[in-house]
Amino acid sequence: MPEYLLETVGDDQHEFFRTLHSRTLNTLNLSYLLPVDHDEVQRSDIHHRLLQFVFSGRNYVGPVKQALQFGEQRRGTSFHSSALLDLGTGSGSWAIDIADEFPRAEVIAVDLAPIQPRYVALPNNSPFELCDLDQWNIPYPDSHFDFIHARSIHVGIHNYPRFLHEIARLLRPGGLVLLVEPTLDPCPPPPSVPPMSGWSAFWETYRACLRRQLIDVTVPERLANLFAATAAFENIVVKDGNIPVGFWPQDPHLLTVGQLQWMDYELFLPALRPLFLSNGLAPSIVERLVRDAQHDLYHPSYAPSTLIHIAYASKCF
Repeated sequence: MPEYLLETVGDDQHEFFRTLHSRTLNTLNLSYLLPVDHDEVQRSDIHHRLLQFVFSGRNYVGPVKQALQFGEQRRGTSFHSSALLDLGTGSGSWAIDIADEFPRAEVIAVDLAPIQPRYVALPNNSPFELCDLDQWNIPYPDSHFDFIHARSIHVGIHNYPRFLHEIARLLRPGGLVLLVEPTLDPCPPPPSVPPMSGWSAFWETYRACLRRQLIDVTVPERLANLFAATAAFENIVVKDGNIPVGFWPQDPHLLTVGQLQWMDYELFLPALRPLFLSNGLAPSIVERLVRDAQHDLYHPSYAPSTLIHIAYASKCF
């Protein structure tokens, strides 16, 4: 495969970043317009902690340990007993935690920009690499990985079926993939309750901008069908995580989840300014969209909740 598809990071990292509408973005994929700056690193960490609560304190769901144990048997006496790939690693929190949990595994983490904090001591078994996942070939060997993880990245993938075929190519037979994708229609009102107008307008605009970029905004809700359509996966399991948003839950566990999701959204709303402005929206309209959505987030008219779609499957033997 072409070597240029995989970048390595040296001391000078300026070439991987650009400034657009006062936010820092990546340079590997100019159509991906979510920031890669400090606020986005913070949001990535919050999202990671949120999912740990959703997964009952773990970093995954599904038969991950079984997949890795099979990898140990397959690789025999090699230095790394199994291989994991984290696609769209963001701040790298998941990759670091999983590398600590499985110190004998090789954990490769890839993203569009090197935003992992430099003050964090990275495990020796977890290299971070740069790669544009929205391409024909993800530059790793066939059947190399025992477990592949990807979360919240479908908005950067123009051809999701092709992406799943690439995952199937990278997995060894019997290997496991875990996908986590939040809905793009969060916090709908209960029956007979009017929607929050500012919140609804913001998310409708977001989905419209993604459609203009030819992104399929229905992917989170269709993970099971997309898996099945590749004909490369079996034992497909799909779960929906119902996530409270805000400070209304009485249960302490749910209250923590709701607070984390609220913090995630608080950082996410202004992060979409570059996308909205690049799609031709006037600055005054963008500011109103963000301001009105923030008002509804801070002062909701009902107890909001959202969905996170979780799916895992094994590659067929």
